[in-house]
Amino acid sequence: MTKREVKAQPASTQAISPRCVVVDSGPLLALFNGADRWHASVLGWLQANPQITLLTTWPVLTEVCALLARRVGNAAALDFLRWGQRGGFTLDAPALEALPDALAQVLLISERFHDLPFDLADASVAEAAARLGLRHVLTIDSDFDVYRDAQGRALRHVLRDGWL
Repeated sequence: MTKREVKAQPASTQAISPRCVVVDSGPLLALFNGADRWHASVLGWLQANPQITLLTTWPVLTEVCALLARRVGNAAALDFLRWGQRGGFTLDAPALEALPDALAQVLLISERFHDLPFDLADASVAEAAARLGLRHVLTIDSDFDVYRDAQGRALRHVLRDGWL
């Protein structure tokens, strides 16, 4: 795993980089679990794209920590959080006054795609992408094929489809 040197701060307090990708739980789990079948692919993609800013959400962090602790051990979950603290990812944290709107959008996304298994982390990633005008997502989850950005365009799976 490479060390990312960008200072982590809430997305609401910084300009969003044009080289920003919203990251789902799966790639983060794989990155911190060498036995995961996606580990090498995710690590290779990150090493090949060091200029990319990873943006994620609180629900994703919660899911990743819980699953790492259960599957690998508490030390892996703590390593993940320390990596984030060192700048491994940027945490999307909508301003307090924007939280009701963000929650409403997560609910709308979840209702609109009710035929998919409910996943708060996925809905939060789709909401953040739409709110921030981002189209690129780092995921291993095919459910993201149905989510759309703010203009109704499909999100781009960078691990599968590349950046451009």
